[in-house]
Amino acid sequence: MTALARRPSLTRRYLAIEVPRALATVGALLPPSLQALLADAVVSDSSRTSLLMARERTALADPPSSYGTIRARSLLLAPIDAPTRATAATVRAPTLVELAEEATTEAPSQDSFVGALGGGGAIGKWLSKMLSAVRQISGGGSPGADAPTHWARSARRGSRAAMFSSTATGSFEDQRRERESGTKYPEWDLETQRYRVDWCTVSEVEVETRPDAARFEISERTGLRRALARLGHGVDHDHHQAQGDELDIDAVIESRIELLAGSAPDEDVFIDSVRRRRDLSVLILLDVSGSAGEPGEGGKTVHEQQRSAAAALTLALHELGDRVALYAYHSQGRDAVRLMPVKRFADDTGPRFLQRLGGLEPGAYSRLGAAIRHGTALLQDFGGTPRQLLVVLSDGLAYDHGYEPAYGAADSQRALGEARSQGVACLCLSIGASTDAESLRKVFGKLAHAALPTPDQLSQVIGPLFRSAIKSADVRRRIA
Repeated sequence: MTALARRPSLTRRYLAIEVPRALATVGALLPPSLQALLADAVVSDSSRTSLLMARERTALADPPSSYGTIRARSLLLAPIDAPTRATAATVRAPTLVELAEEATTEAPSQDSFVGALGGGGAIGKWLSKMLSAVRQISGGGSPGADAPTHWARSARRGSRAAMFSSTATGSFEDQRRERESGTKYPEWDLETQRYRVDWCTVSEVEVETRPDAARFEISERTGLRRALARLGHGVDHDHHQAQGDELDIDAVIESRIELLAGSAPDEDVFIDSVRRRRDLSVLILLDVSGSAGEPGEGGKTVHEQQRSAAAALTLALHELGDRVALYAYHSQGRDAVRLMPVKRFADDTGPRFLQRLGGLEPGAYSRLGAAIRHGTALLQDFGGTPRQLLVVLSDGLAYDHGYEPAYGAADSQRALGEARSQGVACLCLSIGASTDAESLRKVFGKLAHAALPTPDQLSQVIGPLFRSAIKSADVRRRIA
């Protein structure tokens, strides 16, 4: 930066060489349009090399306006600790769509370090987002607890190895503290048909454990287990088998070598594909907004019936060996969306789980879109399985301050679409509520959803609903 200060010509030459090199280091995160531009543009291997090349006398074309500029003096005058400064909220890394929409409307950055880099161009603003101290790339985080998620078989018969999830990227306590301080998410504006970037703040709030609240009615779950038993099975490929779906090439080669060496060849030369292990993680979002406290079917409130269904579904999935988490949610404006962890993926289903669930009281409003986005992030960070399912238990009334029904329905649909585009299956259930089918369709769209009068009927429909949601996500994952 010292070399570039007060030298606009050298700065332009440096920018023309350095920007393609810098973007190439994060090539996997670039939109296709930028990747095409950088196909043959990278000629430097480091920022120092870029500066040396810029100082040479060779002719260089001026960088396009989309590169922005570098304000070297502003960067040199920035406080020393500016790059490490952090805000109170943990900010979710924006998607490429959000960045593209934001590039033409975003106000100048308040961080002097970030503001000195990139200038006003679209790529410059994208770089500023990537290098901002409060940005965190999510989506590839550690999956759940350090417990075996499934068994993997080696090439030889009879040997098995447990597959463990890894926490090398950071401790769960650090991530938990970050989530409790608040995570920002965008929101879809129905009127302008654009995202409001970093519009909502979602915080995780611990639920009070109340020993006196553990006794409440739980739906019968034998039928649920039976309906879900055949779902969520991953495929194990057993090598060196006497029969199977395809040839095991390694086994065939070994058999041929043994035959040429004069030994009796091994005739087990097939691979048998068997679905035997569970490979499904499920996160249940339970709506505990004020509307859930209204009377429902059978003389019980909507909350009591949805709580009963949530408990039965969580226990049934846990008993089947699936990874399951249960979070309750409500909101009080866009800056106060609260998610309450009743059971995290690493937690058991002991007395504390029932005490936390029984102690929930309906209140406030329902900013459903923000809750769905945070639930999707939790699944991707901690699910730890190839197949992931988000189950929303809600009366379908998405409403909050500045979050009118039509606006909320559009944002919720958008959030569910974002989850599906990331390979997360989505299922929406409304139990005991009087919400009409058309209102539910406006919120949940064409996704798998059902409205049931009582939780006892859940076992009759849960199998087809799970199967439909998971199949749809599998298809999207294969296309991607």
